[in-house]
Amino acid sequence: MSESGHSQPGIYGQGRRRRRRRDRDPGPPGQNLSGPSRDRDYVARERRDGSEEPTGPLLQKTPIILAKPPGERPKTSATVSGAPSLEKPIMLIKTREEGGKPGTAPEVAPSVSGAGTAKLEREGQRPTQPVYQIQNRGMGSAASGGAVDPGIGQTKLLPPEKMKHSLKLVDDQMNWCDNAMEYLRDQTDMLVVGVIGLQGTGKSTVMSLLSANSPEEDQRAYVFRPQTQEIKERAGNQSSGIDFYITQERVIFLDTQPVLSPSILDHLINNDRKLPPEYNLPHTYVEMQSLQITAFLFTVCHVVIVIQDWFTDINLYRFLQTAEMLKPSTPSASHDSTGSSGPEDASEYYPHIVFLQNKARREEFCPRNLKKMHMAIDKLMVHSHLKYKGTLSMLDCNIFPGLSRDYLETEVNLFLLPFLENDGDDALTRSGSGPPLFSLLPGYKGHPSFSSLVSKFRSQILAMSRSQLSHTILTEKNWFHYAARIWDGVKKSSALSEYSRLLS
Repeated sequence: MSESGHSQPGIYGQGRRRRRRRDRDPGPPGQNLSGPSRDRDYVARERRDGSEEPTGPLLQKTPIILAKPPGERPKTSATVSGAPSLEKPIMLIKTREEGGKPGTAPEVAPSVSGAGTAKLEREGQRPTQPVYQIQNRGMGSAASGGAVDPGIGQTKLLPPEKMKHSLKLVDDQMNWCDNAMEYLRDQTDMLVVGVIGLQGTGKSTVMSLLSANSPEEDQRAYVFRPQTQEIKERAGNQSSGIDFYITQERVIFLDTQPVLSPSILDHLINNDRKLPPEYNLPHTYVEMQSLQITAFLFTVCHVVIVIQDWFTDINLYRFLQTAEMLKPSTPSASHDSTGSSGPEDASEYYPHIVFLQNKARREEFCPRNLKKMHMAIDKLMVHSHLKYKGTLSMLDCNIFPGLSRDYLETEVNLFLLPFLENDGDDALTRSGSGPPLFSLLPGYKGHPSFSSLVSKFRSQILAMSRSQLSHTILTEKNWFHYAARIWDGVKKSSALSEYSRLLS
């Protein structure tokens, strides 16, 4: 290039020297632009790679080191020069305050090495505690204690809380209680098992063995408190109202006060308790309480266990048929249903009913006597809509290995349990008596052990079909509200009021 700044031909060949090209302002002709006193504006020259050259040391950007804690960083994310690092899964659980919005321009672009970048991201992007829609009891303490998986940033769900003892669902004054609501969940896979029976038949003991306890445990630790020795001596009742217990397998057990209880009647008479105005006589009030509880169980339970300690009381079957007659009707799907009996009978709900012969003797396990018991129950319940047959069988439990299914022509839901004390008494009797070899063998009792029979009975109960209680599928919490409405309707039932008027 000449002094005048014009290009000369022939200097663009191989080995040429790269000249600077400047943009000048046009001046008057003849002006020397190469002198020391030239006045011109410089523009940042452009390189071939598209980047701009800094104009001078005073205009050069100072690098910014990201050393601030995560809480004080700006909302826009800081990026590094070069390709972005997308292989870190920790970016998926980055909080909204720390992460930058997509499409925003980066604030700074310092030149940092790869190792420094990885270290910087590990120190600056620590996951915070996530918020869950489903919260278990005690999850907050577990989450704050560090039970967070760093790989996925989620807290492990804890198992449901185990109940230590039963709670009151209906108190002794026949009032509904809300204590059990906190143990229920929003899930539909549940089984509701209720029990009824006369006084002293072992309802609380059987329900405790079915729910959470074993025969080897102390009875004082049972979830449903059985009768103490003092209460047995004065012929009193241990349970009053309805007790509630739910297992971790989501099985709801309802233990009830004895039906037609003489101890409750004696308590009403001797303590001069005031009766409701619609009842004139104490024995009428006791019978109506029993009918209310039984009709309530027939509406809200999948399985109802009827426990008796001797075979059989004809008054108990008459009582069951009366409670079935006074049972409230199942709410229909449409509120404007007609009064015809056909559709209502088709949609009416009836539970499975199981007859448990508790404290059974050895002769009752005889196949001939067992067949007679099945035939008697079938004739007594032939006109009932309750599901009293076809869902439980002792022949399927290998209790009578020599009997086939054809032996019982009409097999009802009947199960036999022996005395609880038999196992310990037989062990004491066998020790030290007879030859040494025979003292180690189990004595002949005519039936399996009590623990084995309880385990078989529990597996049969838990295998019952869980039919739909109402026109919609109920969760545990919805079942609680549904049961509260049914209980309020049972107490105000016009059919029960008319029946009590007839009794008085």
